[in-house]
Amino acid sequence: MRRFLSFRDFDWALLGLVLILCVVSVLEIYSTTVHTRFASFESKQVLFIVAGMAGMFILAKVDYHRLLDWSPWAYGVFLVALVAVKVIGHRALGAKRWIAIGPVQFQPSEWVKLVLVLAVARYFANLGGRNLTWSEIFKAFGMVGIPMALVLIQPDLGTTLTYAPILVAGLFLGGISIRQAAILIACGSALIVGVWSSGKVLKPYQKARLTSFINPDNDPRGSGYQIRQSLIAVGDGGIWGKGQSKGSQTQGYFLPIPYTDFIFAAFSEEHGFVGALFVLLLYFFILMRLIQNAQTAADLPGALIIMGIVAVLTFQIAVNVGMVIGFMPVTGIPLPLMSYGGSSVLFTFLALGVAMNVRMRRFVN
Repeated sequence: MRRFLSFRDFDWALLGLVLILCVVSVLEIYSTTVHTRFASFESKQVLFIVAGMAGMFILAKVDYHRLLDWSPWAYGVFLVALVAVKVIGHRALGAKRWIAIGPVQFQPSEWVKLVLVLAVARYFANLGGRNLTWSEIFKAFGMVGIPMALVLIQPDLGTTLTYAPILVAGLFLGGISIRQAAILIACGSALIVGVWSSGKVLKPYQKARLTSFINPDNDPRGSGYQIRQSLIAVGDGGIWGKGQSKGSQTQGYFLPIPYTDFIFAAFSEEHGFVGALFVLLLYFFILMRLIQNAQTAADLPGALIIMGIVAVLTFQIAVNVGMVIGFMPVTGIPLPLMSYGGSSVLFTFLALGVAMNVRMRRFVN
């Protein structure tokens, strides 16, 4: 018997957790920009959140099987968009990552994440979850590798790295064997060493960022500056923090871009260990709800979609928080739903909309 699809099956608990995180984000963006020329950014973040929620509810109603059917076309369109970025893109902070559409700055690389989640899920679902052949594995690498290369030359190493977890999740759930995984890990390690040794793929500032986290005091005013200031901010927060808009590192402009990449450091300084733990628990519960929804998905494509989303979000959270506390290099990866930025917020909400889509259809036959 077919069950009528309605928003009663929507994961309202998950949405509640997300909205709490969004409120924390807006308040922290306000706190870190109130005395700067970016003082209106919290209002823009609210607009991004509202637009993202509207998109989330729209995608929740469109059958995800249709989205899977459309994904090859979307994949082609966004490959063209990534090429267009290099040709006519807007340059900022030394990189071409945006296309200007009137007053709006459009960053295709953020949207590619959702397209890749759908395309990879479709690819492995069509294979039926059986043991993968090497030919099928190489095709998957090509599917993800092409947009990775196009984003890397922008250059945008951080976003490039966020595509990798989508492939890893697809391979893991798609049927890769332990032997194949071991061979790929060995080859990948050798490739990384080769790329690093060649000095031709990564730019000097990218290599400096990847090494400065090991010992930031080697270049305290250069490549190690961001990590040193972030560690000071996190340490200054103590247990309870210094209070809203009272962080010396943040309000004294020592902590760089505290409303984007280093927003977790700014929040930790103002709200301490307790506040940081609260945010991390929010992320934990959000990810657990998503995994639970993947387990109850009606079919393999639905489970692959949600786990692809979980892989991307987990990677971004781990790398950003690790960067802030000196366990990871600075890569410019935003903290989902916390960092300021329209493209990142919209991607996250649209991804959640697709995950809600899968949940709402778990009983529809």
